[in-house]
Amino acid sequence: MAAVVGGYVAAQPVVSELMVWGARLQIVTGLILVGMAESIDSIGKDPNMVKIGLKLGLAIAIAAFAEIGHADAKRGKSVAWMTHAAGGLAIATVLIAVLWTATLFGGAMPGIYNGHSLLEA
Repeated sequence: MAAVVGGYVAAQPVVSELMVWGARLQIVTGLILVGMAESIDSIGKDPNMVKIGLKLGLAIAIAAFAEIGHADAKRGKSVAWMTHAAGGLAIATVLIAVLWTATLFGGAMPGIYNGHSLLEA
């Protein structure tokens, strides 16, 4: 996420290579973390799949806008709205991760786990 947002701020109005690789890594690392959280029963926490699904959909959209925008920039056709879409959606994923609470969408606590704080021992 930091690579996408940082690349967005630094390279406007074109999609930089940093944004493309950041978007790709955002999907891969997210899938790895969710897979690990699902497979380890000893931690006793249930991932919030609605939140994870929403963030996965946004991550795929970010990657699509970044890939298409970067390919267009290589051909000399800069499409600034794709840069803004990728950067804006990356910021939206941060807001979803931070602000998802019991009052929003029926989640229990901030974080990806239902009923458990990420800070519990």
